[in-house]
Amino acid sequence: MDDIRVDPDRELAELREYLGDDYRLARLQRHQVGMEEELAQLGDPQRLYRESLAYLYDLTVFAMSRTKEPYLDALAAAVQPPARVLDYGCGIGSDGLLLLEAGYRVEFADFASPSTQYLRWRMQHRGLDAPFHDLDRAPPGGGFDLAFAFDVIEHAPDALAFLGELESRARLVLVNFLAGEDRNPLHEPLDVDALLDHVTAHGLRRYRVHHGRSHLVLYAPRRRTPVRSRLVRLRGGRVAR
Repeated sequence: MDDIRVDPDRELAELREYLGDDYRLARLQRHQVGMEEELAQLGDPQRLYRESLAYLYDLTVFAMSRTKEPYLDALAAAVQPPARVLDYGCGIGSDGLLLLEAGYRVEFADFASPSTQYLRWRMQHRGLDAPFHDLDRAPPGGGFDLAFAFDVIEHAPDALAFLGELESRARLVLVNFLAGEDRNPLHEPLDVDALLDHVTAHGLRRYRVHHGRSHLVLYAPRRRTPVRSRLVRLRGGRVAR
């Protein structure tokens, strides 16, 4: 199938239309500073995720960067439409919306927030329809062909528990781990070596490093075949940037 590509102009145009007269270019340009200021006011990352409008700007800028295109390529190589996939921790839903338009049966899961309110508007705006699961009230069940979470696990207080949520719901899991120094105040530090050991023991199928620090893994949690030697080989020479 054709590569799945982000349209930065569309991302920005939708945010501007959604916010209307409340849209501010300065807030887009200062998205990181604005998010950090709001975090200081709220004093709790969990409150920011659930209450913040500034976070819409931050997530939009990140989507516009096209950082996640190689992750989407890996997903498309793993499962073909009309596979049933779960966008877990979907936020404003940029990844899942692209997959919906590519013919996948996408379901979204996250906490109720301004971000997911915007996602619902975006689906309607694009003439799309897909289930949304409120993680507080009605978490998704199982039976997915693949569950994915791109640049989400670093926001979770317990990374292994987060992986468990994905593993319990899908035949395949696609997730990335950020390594190295991270100055984002919303990110929890990740023990990337331990996480790689975990996915290796649970059926690793693909491993690549993107952007110099993002360890993307595809694994089959119901396959308990250790492939440690393969991971070592990939670490040694087969990494993509």
